[in-house]
Amino acid sequence: QVTLRAGAELDARQVNQYMLILRAACPGEDEVEGRLFVRVTAGQVLRCDTPFASAEGDVVEVPADVAPRTPLYAVLRQPLGGLTVSGRVEQGFSSPSFLQFRLRNHNTPLTLTRRGLVLAPDNGFDPSKDNQTFRLEIEVMDRHGHNCSGAVRVEVLPSRRPRVTFLEPHWAVTVTEDIGPWEVVTRVYARGDNVRYAILAPVAPALFTIDEVTGEIRSTRRLEVTGAHLLIRAYNALHPDDHATATVNITVQGTDCQAPRCVPAIFVSQVLETVSPGTTLVTLRCTDSTSTDGCLHYALEGPPSSHSHFCMEGPRLKVNTTLDYDSEAMAALGFQFTATIVVTVGGQPLQSTRVPVLVTVTPVNEFRPVCPSSATFTVPETAAFGSIVGRVAGTDRDYPPDSLEYSVEGGSGPAQPFSIDRRTGEIRVVGPLDSQHQKSYRLVVRLTDTHNDLDLRKRQSRLCDVSVRLQAVPDQLPVCIPEVQELRITAGSPGSRQPVTHLVCHSSPDSVVLAYTIVGGNEDGRFRLEGNTLVYLPNDQAKPRTFVLLVEVWGGSGARRRSSMVALVVHVTPWSTPVPPSTTTQHTTLPKEPLVVTQTEAVWHPPAWFVAVLTISGALLLATLGCMARNLLCR
Repeated sequence: QVTLRAGAELDARQVNQYMLILRAACPGEDEVEGRLFVRVTAGQVLRCDTPFASAEGDVVEVPADVAPRTPLYAVLRQPLGGLTVSGRVEQGFSSPSFLQFRLRNHNTPLTLTRRGLVLAPDNGFDPSKDNQTFRLEIEVMDRHGHNCSGAVRVEVLPSRRPRVTFLEPHWAVTVTEDIGPWEVVTRVYARGDNVRYAILAPVAPALFTIDEVTGEIRSTRRLEVTGAHLLIRAYNALHPDDHATATVNITVQGTDCQAPRCVPAIFVSQVLETVSPGTTLVTLRCTDSTSTDGCLHYALEGPPSSHSHFCMEGPRLKVNTTLDYDSEAMAALGFQFTATIVVTVGGQPLQSTRVPVLVTVTPVNEFRPVCPSSATFTVPETAAFGSIVGRVAGTDRDYPPDSLEYSVEGGSGPAQPFSIDRRTGEIRVVGPLDSQHQKSYRLVVRLTDTHNDLDLRKRQSRLCDVSVRLQAVPDQLPVCIPEVQELRITAGSPGSRQPVTHLVCHSSPDSVVLAYTIVGGNEDGRFRLEGNTLVYLPNDQAKPRTFVLLVEVWGGSGARRRSSMVALVVHVTPWSTPVPPSTTTQHTTLPKEPLVVTQTEAVWHPPAWFVAVLTISGALLLATLGCMARNLLCR
């Protein structure tokens, strides 16, 4: 016998046929194997999904202040639901619109609609209860009698919205009898959401009315000397069960009892932050209608900061604690304190006068600037003009903190090639630096505080020593490539200007400007240098001629100047010679040992004086190259 395993579900849409391999064997006989094919066909099934169909049921959490008859759960396949209709869609099969929903248990205030919606109670949940749980057992049936069942557990959580409460449960208000109709007598205030106000008692108030939105209580007619007791109710308009009550006692007194009069009627003052505790700022002179001040009472009202810094001793307003201008707490207050002195006349009814107070704290320059703990900087001697050497970070405890101006004593000049930014304290290079001439500089920087006192004559300063050390940067000789050049040119017309070659030289650092000078072989002035360009000035010379020029290349300045030599051998062919005009440049790299340049002419025989000049020039060239090689080997 083949049976379906417990808990297994068949779905013809997923698998419509299974093949089972059966093996059987009798004692002493061979095993026999057979196959069984099980075909699954689609049927009409109504199935409830989990967790709705589980033993525990689906769980829904709702706040206690949810509105009455709010949909909490949908049994149909919706975002809140838990029902699936399974089976082949055939003619006559019930669609979800033909499903019936029945509530098995009726011990719940929740409602199940015909469409499978679970609704909140008609009167909502009781918000006074902390935790409430309701279980609904629901049966679903189609018109063919197929059914399934499930459960929903609704957990009611305490409301997170604030309860409606009065800040003051009892109010006492005194007004004069000359108040007119529809004038504001007082205003009540309650915390909560969607708060509305109503007068509970008296049921039909004749003298007063209340604005249900703002809580303002107004008179309905001109008042006479009397007293009224009102019971005010504040409630949440969306949840009327959330409410609170307060009592308001309104006393209407005659106009013959007047409030005291005080001089000054308003007090505005500026005090220094160094004022001593116990100092009297103002003494009020107040009188009542009886011209006696023995029954006057003085009280200070205002923010906690005003209460902590000031106090009343009779009619005198005094400083209670130190007024520290140099603090973040004082800056947060805007360096001002506001308060109100309430002067009350004893007896019945009470009459009071309010004197506004505004006290502004002004700064006093109490502290001198402080030099930084370390003021030693190092800068390379090749630093460019305007380079930042470092920053002098002075401090000052007065508010605003560290508001300083910086200056260098003696200013800047050749003896002190540095300047300082007046605002930031940054030291910059403004002159030439040479570690061989001076290895360090001592700067005297003056720190002067600003904006720390209303009196600019009370500014304080301090002198700080700053040391700037120069970091030596080794210089290198200018390098020219090649160091020896042999050139051939055809002279142009006399009086013209003929470029011969460009010297390619560089030095370290790259910012060093190079200078070029012809130091030998240019006795008749036929050549000149324009920057690094060698220019030939032709004349009416009729014979070819060879020039051996020595060019010195300089880098740096002053004691740091370094130079190199370049040898140029220039063969000049006169312009009248029938040789095609051309310029041929042959570059030869100079080795590190002395180099002898030999020129052999097969046809032309130079005169004796030219041989002497050439010999002297060659000797000078060899001596120069030998010195260069020696210097390079010594380095």
